[in-house]
Amino acid sequence: LPANFSTTAILFFMVLLLVFIGGYPLKYIGIVVGTGVVVLAMFMLTAKAFPGLFPNRVDTWISRVENFANDEDTEADYQIEKAKIAIASGGVTGVGIGKSVQRNFLPQSSSDFIYAIIVEEMGLIGAFGVMFAYLMLFFRIIIVATKADTIFGKLLVIGVGLPVIFQALVNMAVAVELFPVTGQTLPLISSGGSSIWMTCLALGMVLSVSAKRQEEIQKQEEEQEVDEENPLEILSEAI
Repeated sequence: LPANFSTTAILFFMVLLLVFIGGYPLKYIGIVVGTGVVVLAMFMLTAKAFPGLFPNRVDTWISRVENFANDEDTEADYQIEKAKIAIASGGVTGVGIGKSVQRNFLPQSSSDFIYAIIVEEMGLIGAFGVMFAYLMLFFRIIIVATKADTIFGKLLVIGVGLPVIFQALVNMAVAVELFPVTGQTLPLISSGGSSIWMTCLALGMVLSVSAKRQEEIQKQEEEQEVDEENPLEILSEAI
């Protein structure tokens, strides 16, 4: 939790979503949510009262939320300002791929704020294009989960697929200052080794469930064709 609060929050909400879809009683889900809120509040109060107790990134993500609410000038605000300049410079069609200026001044322009650079280079067309791609991926994940034959398959697809979409939405929201700076990358686009590996692994699981469903459909069709081609054998077996 101290090192990466945003990822912890995404995982927490995903677990709640999975247990809700799995039919877990709402009262127990409410207890889990209440316990999580209390633990988080105690954690934050302890971190504020004893700054040296959690020396990792606790102060960083607490200050980001406070600065986002209070409109104070910080390094994170510098990133946001540069990101907004990049977005404003892009206009409708952008300045051209590879011609970004703000990437030379915007910290983490290839990871945390790469969406702002995409908008600068490709304009609103590129911005909506990226959003549309993630929405298409979202609908495809929902379709695969809906058609999965088992509860395990449904929960697996939702559990590993939706965090990719949520992470993308958070990254884009940070770039346009709808969320405080979180450090979440843009899946499959931002630079980074571990992030790309985990995203590919998650999408591979989704494709595995989808392929399993297609194999079952193909098997049923083949069995049906065999039954239609050999009605006498079926009659003899019945006799």
